[in-house]
Amino acid sequence: MAGYSVGQVAAFAGVTVRTLHHYDEIGLLSPSERTAAGYRRYAEPDLDRLQQVLFYRELGFPLEEITAILDDPGVDAATHLRRQHELLRRRIARLEALVVSVETAMEAARMGVSLTPEERYEVFGEFRPEDHAEEAESRWGGTSAWVESRRRTSSYSKADWEAIKAEAGGLVEAWHALFVRGAPAGSAEVTAVAERHREHIGRWFYECTYEIHVGLGEMYVADERFARNYEGVAEGLAAYIRDSIAANAAAAR
Repeated sequence: MAGYSVGQVAAFAGVTVRTLHHYDEIGLLSPSERTAAGYRRYAEPDLDRLQQVLFYRELGFPLEEITAILDDPGVDAATHLRRQHELLRRRIARLEALVVSVETAMEAARMGVSLTPEERYEVFGEFRPEDHAEEAESRWGGTSAWVESRRRTSSYSKADWEAIKAEAGGLVEAWHALFVRGAPAGSAEVTAVAERHREHIGRWFYECTYEIHVGLGEMYVADERFARNYEGVAEGLAAYIRDSIAANAAAAR
């Protein structure tokens, strides 16, 4: 008999046999065929449906809603693809916003923040810069950049931090768009974004030399908190940003 066993499907789909049994029991994904002994056999259309199930599950849809979506007779494959494309774009936008929030909050922890608790929540969400202030001071305290940044940011208002976030968000979006397009990290258009990023730091925090900027680029990969957020937007984005920063510095020498 043609088709795939439950064990084979579980292996190449990255799910457990128990999960597939559960999907069958609730009517979400029932194999098209059974062997004479009653064993499940999955055909190609079943695998296509499983792919849809796993996609919607990854986006956080409950199983009951996934069942309703996939069983809607008015929705064809093309409609599913358009819907998935839009959902992915929304998730990417959300992840880019989270990257900016975390990065700005970490910068705030490094420099000191003079906002009320309500304003901090509005700007940074659940991230609490003060929780990381001790670590930040141990890493950078006493440097000229630290002193200058503390001096500048001590007077920043909520509007200032929101402007910093918006500007940083535009840079992440620009890097991501070029990364998706396949532009080389060392190309002029990508290093131009890196230079804008260096100027952004210099405008808001401290004089960011090319040497300091290269160090920050390395931290975006080495520090898992930065790397995790960039990689959440697109796998390889953290290293891409680091490489563009390094290329921009090399071109300036």
